[in-house]
Amino acid sequence: MKNNQFRSFTINRTSLKRLIAMTIIGIMALFIFTGMLTSFEPGYGLASNQVHEWANNISGEDFVHVLGMENKYFTQALPEDSEPPSLSNIAFQVATSINPDDPRSLLGRELPGFALFDGQIIVAGEGMDYTTLPVESAPPMDVIMAEREATQESLAQLEEMEKEAEQSQGTTNGEKVVHIIHSHNTESFLPELETNVPNEAFHRQINITLVGDKLAQELEKRGIGVEVEERDIQQNLQERSWQYSQSYDQSREFVKEAMGNNESLEFFFDLHRDTIPREMTTVTINGVEYARTVFVIGGNHDGFEQNMQFAKEFHNLLEEKYPGLSRGVIFKEGAGTNGRFNQDLSSNSILIEMGGIHNTLTEANRTAEAVADVFAEYYFNE
Repeated sequence: MKNNQFRSFTINRTSLKRLIAMTIIGIMALFIFTGMLTSFEPGYGLASNQVHEWANNISGEDFVHVLGMENKYFTQALPEDSEPPSLSNIAFQVATSINPDDPRSLLGRELPGFALFDGQIIVAGEGMDYTTLPVESAPPMDVIMAEREATQESLAQLEEMEKEAEQSQGTTNGEKVVHIIHSHNTESFLPELETNVPNEAFHRQINITLVGDKLAQELEKRGIGVEVEERDIQQNLQERSWQYSQSYDQSREFVKEAMGNNESLEFFFDLHRDTIPREMTTVTINGVEYARTVFVIGGNHDGFEQNMQFAKEFHNLLEEKYPGLSRGVIFKEGAGTNGRFNQDLSSNSILIEMGGIHNTLTEANRTAEAVADVFAEYYFNE
């Protein structure tokens, strides 16, 4: 009996020593690994965006399972059919950034432009499929800021719109409830410029901001107060030596400032134009050509479902009154896109693509009038 107790004590003591030794070795390995990561020269170390990508490969459900290993209480929040993650699967994803359940994670790295199709179609309008998803153009800053020649017709139309804007000021007697901004404010339309090169569809004056001004005018005619952000976002990017991809960071500052200065703002529209072919961005309604819309909702924030619901309702109303005008509602999330578009600041915030590079300013302005018409009905019914 004593021999058995002594043997058991010896085994437990040996196991304890082994555990202590492994713990010490593990701590030393952790310090050595950390030291190696921080000692690399710039460009060879572990970047924060790499850590971010790796973390994105681990789902929230898997993380809850990990917490549940220490405290079973956390697992109560999981669905009944939820299963613990495969450690080998997670390790493979973290090491290779490839998800065995999603072949796009492999193909997307090998095929140029494949990531453009990562958006999810929530509501498909006429002709909308994964080959006609909106494409966000991102040329170099020197292309965006270049001084291009606009057609005489465009310049004349600009002068006419400026006169209309002056006449329409003060038409509303209520508060400003709509905020319009253009994160890519130099996006223009090829028919208005003396160029046919898609990557040159940018102009400092003749651009998407004119469509925003038209939308504001039409909303005010219908009794809805509008505030339009007039500051040049792309110019601000250049002055701060920021990249084009940081456009939403710059516009975010402006939106937050507007919200702080005016608590009555309820709806936020960020207007853009698409880059896909004309036949996909144009529709004829009652013999008149319009630039088609697309509503883009970002999913990289917790409140995206409210924004999506607003976009769905807006799409349905447009389809009722202007069949074919809306191409639908798409959803973008993940590491390959901004995924917020500042929509986390308000549940009534949406990004709207107003036509494409091959549409005319006249067609886009017709769409702005239609959008104002439908939104006014939506607003006053709500």
